Amino acid sequence: MGKRDDLIAQYADDLKNKCGMSPDMDLLTKVTIGCGPSIYDADAATVASSQAGEIETVKNNFLIKKLGLSDGPELDAAINSVIETYGKSERNKYRAVVYYMLTKHFGKEAVYS
Repeated sequence: MGKRDDLIAQYADDLKNKCGMSPDMDLLTKVTIGCGPSIYDADAATVASSQAGEIETVKNNFLIKKLGLSDGPELDAAINSVIETYGKSERNKYRAVVYYMLTKHFGKEAVYS
């Protein structure tokens, strides 16, 4: 298995054990690939949920640009909901896991098909 496969297994483990979800491995793989090389960078691979700028980045670059959603309070609510599910005290919130949960939340799986 390559490094990416190891990371996908880690993300699936987080979804199962920290978020209480049974991951769709095909979608998780596509979301992970969509994150590009950022998954290999320790800083970029995680979402610093306590930083407002980081939340804006998730909203603008992922929800609006990638998923094609319109800006509004429901985007912030969804991000907050995902952070709550992952666990606010969880130090490493992996970007691919957060993006996966947001994709599922908005029913935007077709973006990755």
